[in-house]
Amino acid sequence: MLCRLKVANLAVVEDAEAEFAGGLNVITGETGAGKSVIIGALELVLGARADASAVRDGAKEARVEATFAFPSGAVCGARVAAVLDEAGIEQCEELVIRRTVNAGGGGKIRVNDCSSTAATLRKLGAILVDMHGPAAGRQVFEEKFQREALDSFGAIATGGYGAAWAALAGVREEAERLRGIGDASGEIDMLAYQTLELREAGLSAEDDGLAERHAAAAHAGDIVEAANEATQALGGDGGVSDIMARVKARMHSVSRFFAGAQEWQEAAADIAARADGLSRAIAEQASRLDADAGELARMDERLATVNRIKRKYKVASAAEAQALLEKKAARLEELENLGARLEELAREEARLLAAAASEGAKLRALREKAGARLATAVTENLRGLGFAQARFTVAVRQAPPSRTGCDTVEFVFEPNPGESARPLAEIASSGEAARVMLAVKAVLAGHDGTDLLVFDEIDANIGGETGRAVGERMREVARHHQVVAITHLPQSAVFGRRHLVVAKAVRSGRTRTSIECVQGEARVREIARMLGGGEAAAMHAKEMLSKAKETICQ
Repeated sequence: MLCRLKVANLAVVEDAEAEFAGGLNVITGETGAGKSVIIGALELVLGARADASAVRDGAKEARVEATFAFPSGAVCGARVAAVLDEAGIEQCEELVIRRTVNAGGGGKIRVNDCSSTAATLRKLGAILVDMHGPAAGRQVFEEKFQREALDSFGAIATGGYGAAWAALAGVREEAERLRGIGDASGEIDMLAYQTLELREAGLSAEDDGLAERHAAAAHAGDIVEAANEATQALGGDGGVSDIMARVKARMHSVSRFFAGAQEWQEAAADIAARADGLSRAIAEQASRLDADAGELARMDERLATVNRIKRKYKVASAAEAQALLEKKAARLEELENLGARLEELAREEARLLAAAASEGAKLRALREKAGARLATAVTENLRGLGFAQARFTVAVRQAPPSRTGCDTVEFVFEPNPGESARPLAEIASSGEAARVMLAVKAVLAGHDGTDLLVFDEIDANIGGETGRAVGERMREVARHHQVVAITHLPQSAVFGRRHLVVAKAVRSGRTRTSIECVQGEARVREIARMLGGGEAAAMHAKEMLSKAKETICQ
């Protein structure tokens, strides 16, 4: 939910701040007061292109800041968190977006005090806000939104078709990859040679220690000589063991006079034991060395083979060589059986295509039934919004299998009997389009994951009871969403939970815009102004607000 919007030096707004509530927020004010600047500011923090000409004359930069909060368990909150994670932005209790636009061009974007991009803002905006107004990017016009909204409205499970399509797409992807190989005769010859060479080399785990063993064998004489010297020093006459034996005996002789000698005696015994153990270990390992010239020659030859294979194939161990062999052998088998595999995939594709078509037909039937129910509900809502003869339909048309089904979904509007039905995106009038969107949203409200709906010019070319109906519908939608609506009709404005008034004044020769939340008598005065002003208008305004409050509380 949008909590706050701060604007500084943007168009006619020098410095203003608006606080928003949950439910329906209405924005009113005289024509030209700057209501559209509020929408423009919100669009900026949601990734719209920054135009330096929007910076207030004489200012160095324009600044916009928006703060969003999310109810516990809100679906959009989890989706926002995913976008922030992807962008490497820290999670906070609130989402704070700040954007500056320099008068000379360029600017800065910060999300939760982290530097960010307009692309990230657009991703966040697609989750947070659905804008309905002139030139707004209304997601409800997109086929993706319409299809997903229909599936949600009808509680349609798409998992069966999704699994069938995933299997079909996997087979098609593999077939496409194999067809892209082309003439592989050269690669086959190369792989055949390489796999033969690797198999004949037959590197094993034993080869990984060959270099160390070869070095030991090549210097066996030096190693044995050094080992003999060490064992003599450790255990021979005058060696460590002999010296420690004398130390032990001497300490034993004085231990009855000095208690510390007992500890020295034990230490000498320990050193002697360790010296004996080291001497035996050296002798044992030295005895295993083989300086046989024939064995050394065989090791020379094997080491040359191992090193050649490792250098040529850039492997560091026998395990890597084996893994490379398996990979090349698999590739060779694939290429040698390319034709047969493509034939097998063609049969598998035909089978999976039939399965996807079957699941797609089931899905289409469910969508057609849900579409009829949705069309009836939206058409009924249109009746109260000034479209007495209009008809809304959901066109579910058969199409080749795709990721989303074997059909396309399109919302279609027929304003009057005999007039051609048009897709929603082709509705020319922004006010007319907004009212149709309101009717759709009123039905889809409980099935739509968008947090905030913004309606601009929703009351264009309507009045009287139709205006009241627009207000009632916005109030109904606001039970499930936060709604911000710019309205010129008092019949709509009285249904707002929070009423913001945008006003302009000229001070010191400059036009300045302010935003004020009105309540009580101040709100009565604003509704009365919208009614034309005067004592009678004030009485009528009180009556309208009273009746609206009664219906809101029902």
